[in-house]
Amino acid sequence: MSTPKLVGIAGSFNRPSKTYALVRTVVGLAADRYGFASSIYDLQDVGASLGAAQWRSELDDQAEAVIDEIVSADALVIGSPTFKGSYPGLFKHLIDLIDPHELRAKPIVITATGGGDRHALMVEHQLRPLFGFFMAHTLPTAVYASDRDFTDYKVSSEPLASRIHEVVGELAAFFPHPVPVLAAAE
Repeated sequence: MSTPKLVGIAGSFNRPSKTYALVRTVVGLAADRYGFASSIYDLQDVGASLGAAQWRSELDDQAEAVIDEIVSADALVIGSPTFKGSYPGLFKHLIDLIDPHELRAKPIVITATGGGDRHALMVEHQLRPLFGFFMAHTLPTAVYASDRDFTDYKVSSEPLASRIHEVVGELAAFFPHPVPVLAAAE
């Protein structure tokens, strides 16, 4: 049996990025719990051809490789920064280049970051319907984090950490045999 693959996508160009940090935290916890092979990408990893491509066939090899990773993954963690109540246009363009059938029935953890609580519903009003169109399985718990949930680009808020653990637990519906946690040696 092959190792299931989890791919994280942070819809941000900034480095360092709170969005990338959130996606990395979710992916890391899920990989540890379920034994996923994992990788994480942001829009810099996709590269410059994304903005110039009207069609997927116009992407360079670098961008095509990231899309291939997305569509071949067994599960996804999607993270988006919030700009004016929604996701960035270039992030949406990346998703638009994926055929809907390629994400059908794929479990997706949806996450977003923003400056404050004003944008918290972005995960429900923007990301969930977007991936609903693709007929993907967005997990019931969505994760939104504001600036105050991070210290030096690391998750530092207990409520956020709790929500991350909750959504990672929901992956068990799709991957019911998590890697056993070994007790610490005494």
